[in-house]
Amino acid sequence: MTSNTRVVVIGAGLAGVRLARRLGELGTPVTLVGEEEHRPYNRVLLAEVLAGRYSPDVIALPAPAELTRGRVTGIDREVRAVHLADGSKIAYDTLVLATGSNPVLPPLRGLFTPNHVLPEGVHAFRTMDDCLGLSKAVRPGVKAVVIGGGLLGVSAARALARRGAQVVLAQQGERLMERQLDPNASKLVERHLKDLGVEVHTECRVRDVRCVGGAVRSVEMHDGYALDADLVVLACGVHPRVGLAQVAGLDVRKGIVVDDRLRTSDPHIRAIGDCAQHDGQVYGLATPALEQAETLAELIAGNANARYTGTRSLTRLTLAGHDAPLGSFDLAAFGETEPRPGDDVVQLADATRGTYRKVVVRDDRLVGGVLVGELGTVGALARAWEGAEPLPDDGPLLHLLTNDGGS
Repeated sequence: MTSNTRVVVIGAGLAGVRLARRLGELGTPVTLVGEEEHRPYNRVLLAEVLAGRYSPDVIALPAPAELTRGRVTGIDREVRAVHLADGSKIAYDTLVLATGSNPVLPPLRGLFTPNHVLPEGVHAFRTMDDCLGLSKAVRPGVKAVVIGGGLLGVSAARALARRGAQVVLAQQGERLMERQLDPNASKLVERHLKDLGVEVHTECRVRDVRCVGGAVRSVEMHDGYALDADLVVLACGVHPRVGLAQVAGLDVRKGIVVDDRLRTSDPHIRAIGDCAQHDGQVYGLATPALEQAETLAELIAGNANARYTGTRSLTRLTLAGHDAPLGSFDLAAFGETEPRPGDDVVQLADATRGTYRKVVVRDDRLVGGVLVGELGTVGALARAWEGAEPLPDDGPLLHLLTNDGGS
């Protein structure tokens, strides 16, 4: 591909900005289109802004040279141009969709006002505007209900508690972060949140959002129990943002379907990040988005051998303490944290210190693990897992968990 190829990237999140920067370094000019008014930022760190640990400037991404602010309303595949809401058009030779994802808004009664906006006090937690709106509304003693006990919900609950809110976390599943953690690790996360003053309810389905004068006043559970609420945070997950691709007639299933060269069903259009579905998988995580951006930059810049073959992604979460008995709280999880019959499992737990380590080994290969507390071994374990190499047979599996000198 020649250096004067017109590359247009829709989406100024982690994936889009990384791609634009890498292409710039490789000598390929890019037009990046982002619809948010703020400087591009690292969405992963929004909870730290809400908690008051970082200012928005701290999580800003290095801005690429050419950033067009605007909302793309359509893709004309015939003439290869994108249409913006202000009536302008941008021509492309290669178009990259890095449109990210939207928050899941649960089907709760009372969630939307008659003109289809969220009531006062009800917030999604996905964008910088969401974060700044929440920051403005939270104050010591305010009653906040967080709906959703996954990674985002846990982060939001901790951040609000750190700001002095009275927080209730309502999780529909039977435990916190059930997609990433095993039951023992989930219990430690719950314990940490409770030490911060968060009230945690699992197996708890929210049915209704009650408003007075257009502002939220309470949240009603499925069993009729009501929680007073000045703030409600919706942390129910995300879904790929695929509307532009669908209207343009691209192959869309869970996400925008791409091959190993990150091509969609239109060879002139690529997709990366949260909106892309590769080999049946929509990751919705930062590491795969960045790896896809790196691979696509190589391909567009002329490396015909570059391929994206998938990402083995590790989840990490640091919950910084705030006058809590346990102080800060770190966890990491990767691969399969629940064993199958015949797997070997090694666990080390220290209830006093609130630490827990577990690995799952199958056929002499590390297939997953979860660590809570001291993470000294996480680097070595992650390398063993990512490499999928046979483990050394010169010592007990316990060494996997203690090769940092023990704990």
